[in-house]
Order: sequence, then structure tokens, then C-alpha cells
Amino acid sequence: MTTYTVLIILSALVIFSYLFDLVASKTKLPSVLLLLVLGIGLRLLVDKLQIHTYNFLQILPTLGTVGLILIVFEGSLELKYAKDKNSVIKSAFLSAFLILIATVAAITFIIYQITGKELYICFVNAIPFSVISSAIAIPSVATINKKSKEFVIYESSFSDILGIILFNFAVANQHITVGSFGELAVNTILILLLSVVACITLLYLMGRLRHHIKFFLIISILILVYAIGQSFHLSALVLILSFGLFLNNADTIKHAWFRSIFIYKNLANDLTQLHQLSAETAFIIRTFFFVIFGFTMNIHQLNDFVIIANGLIILGSIYIIRFAYLYFFKREHVLPEGFVTPRGLISILLYYNLPQHMKLMEIGTPFLFMVVLGSSLVMSVGLMATKRKEQVSELEQSH
Repeated sequence: MTTYTVLIILSALVIFSYLFDLVASKTKLPSVLLLLVLGIGLRLLVDKLQIHTYNFLQILPTLGTVGLILIVFEGSLELKYAKDKNSVIKSAFLSAFLILIATVAAITFIIYQITGKELYICFVNAIPFSVISSAIAIPSVATINKKSKEFVIYESSFSDILGIILFNFAVANQHITVGSFGELAVNTILILLLSVVACITLLYLMGRLRHHIKFFLIISILILVYAIGQSFHLSALVLILSFGLFLNNADTIKHAWFRSIFIYKNLANDLTQLHQLSAETAFIIRTFFFVIFGFTMNIHQLNDFVIIANGLIILGSIYIIRFAYLYFFKREHVLPEGFVTPRGLISILLYYNLPQHMKLMEIGTPFLFMVVLGSSLVMSVGLMATKRKEQVSELEQSH
């Protein structure tokens, strides 16, 4: 394969992804779903033509991690804090936490029934299937009402963070003791302190850098700090969410000392450019990640009836728990938010980060692929049906 062929393929993928985004904005069909289908189609074509390809599984986790950072950062840069948002933040956090715990418990039981393995192994394998993917949820709600959109951005980001914390805790503590929770508390305090220091330092840097290239430097430092934090098993996604929120709300801090040092003339303009850059970079990374994930899947493995049946059982448990919680505790967020619980980038990353000795053969990548694909399909159908219902209601009211 020549250099020019590679360039043609890469450029075509970006163009297709852009077109998929346009389709998604009109139909509520997630662009991620179309990217997965494109990846599968390319794999079938390559297999038919017997073309030798690179082992893309080696770069998938790295691509996914960068994509996750940028998508959460982009989403947090859209959030403006106000005291009246406290209820939304609290509501989103409780929703993410309680639904995560209930879903992990349910899927652990299902995996235990499927495999018969010890509960601890089933529990660790259940976590990737229980976390809402902000990488899919946030772009998918771009056109819904502001209140619902804010709830989804906060909830999916919290779900990612809590899922990573729970995953790291479960993998590191096969035997849970009082000391395990003490270590978790220390790690949480450390990441919060690191977030404060990083937020202040990066804002200070933004105001002092005079070089014409500075936003990629800021993003690179952010990724560096995230990677260092994760290396020490700290849930560094907290830092990403905090930095985006801090940047977008720094101008509301009224202290004269803070404003004199950190608030500078072009801050608003820089924030606009940083948001644009992170959004476009996230778009590119997301494109390649989901096309590659679709490409690495062996679609023929989905011919197994047992995999399909078990996948449907897990999907059913995910939506039953979510709708039950929202209906009884957050009734104002039942529709369309009830459908917005996709599995995607974070689920794939957590699955690939499972130690090899903890992975269950019965719960392999075809199983993961089906849950990712199925949850995206349900979300798209739900969003389209809800939108259509709203349009019918508006027409009836106008007449």
C-alpha cells in the first residue's frame, strides 16, 4: 500500500465521518454507529480482497484514551456554572452513581449465571458494560433541549469518572479491607489537589504564553498530567472535567487578586479557539477510533445465538434499571434521557485494560461489540421517537 493510498483512505474516512455527523444531526442516528458499520464494511472488503493490514488493536487503547480526554474536555467547556445548577449537578451525580452500582450488580449476576466463575471475576468483567459512554452520549444530545443536554453531559462524565474509580479499585483489591477504602480516600484527595494545582497553573500559562502555538501545548500538558495520574491509579478524568469547568467559569470569580493575575484580556477569545480546537481534534480521534474498532471486529462471531441472547439480556437489564431509576426519582428526566445510556469508548478502554488473567472467554469482544452496537441503536431509535413525538405535540398545539 503506497503513501498516497494511505492518505486517500485517511482523508476519505474524515469526509465520511463529517457526512455521518450531518446525517446524525438530522436523523438522531449516532454518527458512532455509522462509523462502526463503516469499519465492519472495510474489514469485509479487506478480507475479500485478501489485503494484509496492520494490527490496529495495538493503537486502539491509546486512540481511545486521547479521544475520551478531548470529548470530556470539550463537553465541560460548554458548561457554565451557576448556583441554580447545583441541583442539576447533584441530580446527575446521584443518577450516575446509583445507576452504575445497580447496573454492575445486575450484570455481575448475569455474568455469574453465564460463566459460573467466582463473583469477584464476574464483578470486574461487569464494570465495562455498566458505564455510560460520554464519548457517544455528549455528541448525541447536541440538539436536544438545554436542560436535558446539561444533565446528560454531567451524568455521562460522572459515570465515566466513577466507572474508572470503581474499575481501578476492583482490579487493585481482590480482597477488600478497611485499608483499601483508606487508600481510595487518599487517592481521591490527591486527584482533587492535583486538579486544583493543574487548573490554576494551566490558566496562568494560557495568559502568559506569547507564542502563536499554545493551545496544543495546553492540551498536551493536560494529557501528560492525565497519563501520570492514571499511571498511579488516580482517576484523572476528574482533572479533565474540572479544568474545562474552571476555564469556562474563571471570569465569574470576583476576587480582585485572582482577576489581576489570572484573568487576561483575550481569555474569552482564547476559550473559543480552545473549544474549537478540542472539538475538531476529538472529532478526528473519534472517527479513527470507532472505524478501527469496527474494523477489528470479526462480524461472523455474532452468528452465535448464545452471544446474541446473553447480549440482549444485558441490554435489557441496563434499560430496565435506568428507566426504573429515572421514573421513580428523576421523573423530569425520563424522556429522552432514559434512552441515552450508550456503551462505547469507555467500555472498550476498560475492557482492554482488564488484566489478561481476569478476562472471561465467554465475555469476549463479540459480546462487547454487541452491547456497544445495541445500546447505540436503542438510543438512536429512542431519540428519534421522542423527537417525532415532540414535533407532533407542537403541531397539535399550533392547531
